[in-house]
Amino acid sequence: MRLTDLLHPHLDDVTSVVDATSGGLRLDPYLHLPPGVELRRHQEPVGEGELMLLCYGPDLALHGAEADCLAALERMRFGGRGLIVFGHPGTDLPYHRLLDALVAHRCQVLHAASLGYTHLHAGAVFACTEELLPPHDWFGHPLPADGFATALRIADEYVLADFVSRSQRARLIDLERAAEETARALETAREDGLAERLAAAVRDKEQLTTALRRARERTGLLEARVSMLEGSTSLRVGKALVSAARSPKRRAARLPGELYGLWRQRKVKGRPAGSRAAASAPVAEPQTDDRFHLSHRALSVAPRDRLVITGVLTDRTAQDFAADAVVSRVLPHDGRVLLERTDPDVFLVQLSACVAHEGPWSLTGTGIAPDLDRGLAELVSQARGLGRTAVLWRDGPASSAPGLSLLPWDTVLDGDTGTALCRLDPVTDGRDRLRDVFLQDSTRVRLARLAALTGATDPLAERRIAVLAAPRDATDVARLVAQALGQLHRPAEVIVADPAGLALDELTAASVAVHTGPPTAPWVADWTDLTEDRPDTLLLDLLCAQEFSGADAVGHTPAADDYAFVPALKPLLVRRSLLDTGTPPDTWSRAGHRLFAVRGKEPS
Repeated sequence: MRLTDLLHPHLDDVTSVVDATSGGLRLDPYLHLPPGVELRRHQEPVGEGELMLLCYGPDLALHGAEADCLAALERMRFGGRGLIVFGHPGTDLPYHRLLDALVAHRCQVLHAASLGYTHLHAGAVFACTEELLPPHDWFGHPLPADGFATALRIADEYVLADFVSRSQRARLIDLERAAEETARALETAREDGLAERLAAAVRDKEQLTTALRRARERTGLLEARVSMLEGSTSLRVGKALVSAARSPKRRAARLPGELYGLWRQRKVKGRPAGSRAAASAPVAEPQTDDRFHLSHRALSVAPRDRLVITGVLTDRTAQDFAADAVVSRVLPHDGRVLLERTDPDVFLVQLSACVAHEGPWSLTGTGIAPDLDRGLAELVSQARGLGRTAVLWRDGPASSAPGLSLLPWDTVLDGDTGTALCRLDPVTDGRDRLRDVFLQDSTRVRLARLAALTGATDPLAERRIAVLAAPRDATDVARLVAQALGQLHRPAEVIVADPAGLALDELTAASVAVHTGPPTAPWVADWTDLTEDRPDTLLLDLLCAQEFSGADAVGHTPAADDYAFVPALKPLLVRRSLLDTGTPPDTWSRAGHRLFAVRGKEPS
């Protein structure tokens, strides 16, 4: 929830908002006060027609001191209202430190809600009253006023909520403690296992290096002996005698001449280099290798901007994952080589690929194919030895392949591998089904879980959107902030020509980057016309259509085409690389870019 959504329902009969914060945080850009309500700052009591603005949090420089907040509550008078924002997370809200002061000054909390900012996590509206006021329901609407019934409701809800919250807090503390102990044990085990694997690898490397050096020395010695024997006069004389004995008629008559030539060559070889050059007898020249040798070297160096997966996958999963990751499927005979050469972020084994009736890894882990079990175990050990994460994706019952659970996996993921949006039918499934799959069950969401385990590039970064805006006054700023933060899929950044003098702090506090210059997000939406009414599903539906189609631009057509490729459209969401080319939209289709039309609640 935004701060303005919490504040505005309680501004009836309020003419001024009194800023009583003491920290360095300015809250006026978050308020967007309606006409007739002014923001003031004074040290006088706050009564009828006024609302006090307070801030309390762990950062004293940003949120202010607790003593200042308690001192401001002393200025509350009957009929006055207040809004206090907290910098603490909702689960750690220290409301007990303010509760006594609120009760002492007759202040009743009417509504509390979570806030979606990086440094403000919750807020509560209270009123200074002489009688018990009706509380608000979960939606912020006041309940029917009845003094005794209201008191009973508050008392009953206090007891029950305190009971539930105590058990939940105790369970949360136990879970946090167990998670910390598990993380420490896992880190210790990983460090010990990694140290052992590194030590074993170093020992193996040293042994192999020693054996290779000895083999090379032995080979060199044997080659030298062979060369010496082949060049010796005794061997050549023996060959000449054997040849003469085999062919007495032809070779016996030539034997004296060959022996004389060998005797002359021996004398020439025994002379110094200078006299050897002057000898008139022919000297045997060393033979050169006249064969052609082709030496090929290829190397590609580039930043790894996608998740790299190597493993055992089904055809469908590999095809769906390939849209957002580099996928290499191993076979039983090439797994070791492929694992070394691809250097993946994760070695992934999908259970359904092992229990399938067809495929190279069929029946793996069932005990029926022990050679496949042994080969997969070696690949898992090799992947972990290389420092890669070995993951079992258990998208079926573990009992179907019990042997897989015995392997030393780093992580086991349970559940399906997601659904690619291109496999859905917008007509049959409907727009709501597309949104649900996009947000929770898409293949890209599943890959994001896998990337988080390995520290690889998050595939969800491809969903980041930059909004181009040109606000001119406070009204435009209010509309821009409301439309941007109201989107079910919020933009990652807002590009403005000159952010100086514009109250865009609320966007920054909501983790939306505000800057000038070219956008950095993969997708760009043009919101320069801030007079258009943009529904909260606009960016979500545009991205759903893009992931469904794989198009380079998504928008509207005059014929109101829906989920269809078209030759021309009014672009609402454009790929940044296409926008950087500077070509006009009417030439995109002729240049080979894909344009996809949608219609619905988006502005025409």
